[in-house]
Amino acid sequence: MSVRDVGPAVSGQGPDQGAVTVDSREPMGTLFRDLRTSPAGLGSREAARRLVVYGPNVLSRRVGRRWPGELLSQFTQPLAVLLAVAAVLAWVGGSPALAVAVVAVILLNAAFAFVQEMQAERAVEALTAFLPATAQVVRGGVRTEIPAADLVPGDVLVVAEGDRVCADARLIDGELTIDLSALTGESMPVIRSSQATDVATSLLDAAELVFSGTTCLGGEATAVVVRTGMHTELGRIAALAQRGPGQPSPLEIQVRRATWIIAVVAVTAGVAFLPIGVWAGLGWSAAISFSIGLIVANVPEGLLPIITLALAVGVRRLARKGAVVKRLSAVETLGSTTVICTDKTGTLTENRMLVTRLWLSGRDVAAATMGDDAQGRLLAAAAAACTTARATTDAAQSGGDPTELALLRLAADLGAGVTPATRDPARRALYHFDGHLKRMTSVDETAGALWVHTKGAPESVLACCTGLLAADGGTEPLTDRRRTEIQYTLDRYAVDGLRVLAVAHRALGPGPSVPADRGAAEADLTLLGLVAMVDPPRPGVAEAVEQAHRAGIRIHVITGDYGPTAAAIARQVGIGDAGSRIVGGDELDGLDEAELDRLLEGQEEMVFARSAPEAKLRICEALRACGEVVAMTGDGVNDAPALRHADIGVAMGRSGTDVAREAATMVLTDDNFATIVTAVGAGREVFDNVRKFVLYIFAHAVPEVVPFLIFALSGGAVPLPLTVLQILAIDLGTETLPALALGREPAEPGLMARRPRPRTAGVIDRKLLLRAWLLLGGVSAVLVMGAYLFTLWRSGWHPGDPTGPGTALHQAYLQATTVTFAGIVACQIGTAFAARTDRASLFSIGLFTNPLLLWGIAFELLFTAAVVYAPPLQHVFGTAALGWSHLALIAPFPLIVWGADEIARWISRRRHRVVAG
Repeated sequence: MSVRDVGPAVSGQGPDQGAVTVDSREPMGTLFRDLRTSPAGLGSREAARRLVVYGPNVLSRRVGRRWPGELLSQFTQPLAVLLAVAAVLAWVGGSPALAVAVVAVILLNAAFAFVQEMQAERAVEALTAFLPATAQVVRGGVRTEIPAADLVPGDVLVVAEGDRVCADARLIDGELTIDLSALTGESMPVIRSSQATDVATSLLDAAELVFSGTTCLGGEATAVVVRTGMHTELGRIAALAQRGPGQPSPLEIQVRRATWIIAVVAVTAGVAFLPIGVWAGLGWSAAISFSIGLIVANVPEGLLPIITLALAVGVRRLARKGAVVKRLSAVETLGSTTVICTDKTGTLTENRMLVTRLWLSGRDVAAATMGDDAQGRLLAAAAAACTTARATTDAAQSGGDPTELALLRLAADLGAGVTPATRDPARRALYHFDGHLKRMTSVDETAGALWVHTKGAPESVLACCTGLLAADGGTEPLTDRRRTEIQYTLDRYAVDGLRVLAVAHRALGPGPSVPADRGAAEADLTLLGLVAMVDPPRPGVAEAVEQAHRAGIRIHVITGDYGPTAAAIARQVGIGDAGSRIVGGDELDGLDEAELDRLLEGQEEMVFARSAPEAKLRICEALRACGEVVAMTGDGVNDAPALRHADIGVAMGRSGTDVAREAATMVLTDDNFATIVTAVGAGREVFDNVRKFVLYIFAHAVPEVVPFLIFALSGGAVPLPLTVLQILAIDLGTETLPALALGREPAEPGLMARRPRPRTAGVIDRKLLLRAWLLLGGVSAVLVMGAYLFTLWRSGWHPGDPTGPGTALHQAYLQATTVTFAGIVACQIGTAFAARTDRASLFSIGLFTNPLLLWGIAFELLFTAAVVYAPPLQHVFGTAALGWSHLALIAPFPLIVWGADEIARWISRRRHRVVAG
């Protein structure tokens, strides 16, 4: 497979900048010729010229941001437009303070939304942290240190242990142990050698290449730079992380649609009834006032602030549980998640190797049950002696190959007596791990004698062994039967996803003699046994996966790791089964879009292995095209593009990179996969609660609109039962706190036992509108209009009688409008209790399980009493004090409204039971 290192054109660079049209895996002589360089490096003048041509070795940000236009666009969103209409109406209605408050809400929401637009930019800035400040290069045959930004294609780069690689390069000489996890997600270090001859199908698997942003764990080598800046693998990921705008959440889409509908209905109703009012004889002035009142009655001024505050409550609740959500609407999106795409390393697993099993002379035993087994201690001591890692009680201070750290922990657990402090002084020779030989050897002094200790891939170590440590401590020949038994054990371990090392030793006898070379040291070894290890699943992951399945959520594993290993881990935590499909990176690349869609349409859970960043994006976008709501988890640089473009990007807060955290929508501060499922439950609860207070708010539109319609259709014969200011007092005064309290309503039983709702399912649907407008609103309208007309009739009023200031009926009219106002408030109380459940009976969750609602109703009653009985507020809102008979008239309203809805829900539950039966 020929891989041409031609980087894409990026902002600020032409097509020939930042990349060279060469094949980085062509013969070294040809590569030097194409790059016009040599092992002595570039001259300073040539390097300066190339820096001008190719540009600096940095990750460029997307240019052309027109932030004033983007900020202005926040004020043209439908919610902002609707609030602006409410502000204008509030000003026209004589409430400038209210208008200023609504404008403040508009500004706050616009600023918050604009800040979120900077998310991709911050993600790219975080990527730059993976590039070191300086680099060691050879220029003109002299080794020198230069700023990493000055590297150009053709430079000869020097990489040593502990260095972070500055650019994509081809090794000239030497061998390195490289941590590629930032790009591939695979926890195991890899060997990169200038002598590599294997032909890899993937660029990242090429054993002779190193990549920008990765870390050298061991060795030293020189390499020729082939790609810099945005044309490196790291730069390609940065470009993917910036690609396209973020997608709106389901809640944002539904609220935008609903607010446009509400705005159109409100304005249409006001304009349409204007000529009706004139025709009915109201006169233009009264008709205009009527139309304004109708618009105000239809516009739920408190909807956006209440939704924002309810989502903020959900954010704070999740933060206490270990999930930091960076976008308010993402809380609701979590509740609609249908598929979780998760990385393996560091997400499902702990990102550390752990020895789980040992094979000793025919015995297969669990490492945790070894106790004081002499063979086990001998094996652990030999394995620990053949390491270079440093392990301490403080994990942050430990360093080196995770496999070697696991061997040191095994030695400590079995009391083998080998630690870095005792190992290093006893070492007499060390043959580093060789990527071709796939083994490592040390010569160590123990009790005055020299011993050879070797560890590595079983097939490599076995080739050097002639004997096997017997159960009695002696040595037996390593026969073909024993080799067959060992191979069977290796196959069994592989099925379980275990990484296996073979450990051997040989006594050199007393004295200072050390073998002349590696070949002499690794001859005639005695096999001590096999060590099987695994990157263990995180505690609680299996339980979280089970809960996700009960909630109807599928889980796919997308990893850069080896397929069978990832599949084994997935099975251990309950993802998929023994027959689950493993899709390799090459197979995925061979699928076109239609084939990928068909693959993902089924209900099977799959493992996608050896996946590149583009593959994760393809999977994410294919799932979304199939109508799924996708949560993507990850912690590495390679996860950033997919985290950015998923419906919910979930990054690890402790082990995750800054890049992943900036690109994600939610960060898990405890790195616990189980927190994702907890967040899904919280998201569902938030969605249900948003529907509850939307139901509560919408139900009051009917008793607010009906009085205006009766006024208009009667041609003024029935005086206006409600004023515009009284409507505003209801919408932004009495209903706000109970609505907020409904946003904290405890979840109904069975929340996580139901299937996710479809992406197209809205907060506002036909069922909600019928319940709000026909049932709760209709009952409320009948009650309040009946109370209004009864109050007037009892005072001697007849249709057409004057009720204006100075008339005999004016005081009775003021009391009647006050009864309408107080009656709507009373109906609000019944609606609040009815809205607490969707299908279940209120008695199933308890009357007093939401104390905030009780406090909200108490405030509602106090506010109403102030409007009704305080003389200054009577003058502002046009109310009059009510007597005991008036209060007795409206007192049953809450029970009637709630009772009607409770009966309707009982009928609905009974009908569903009959259908299910």
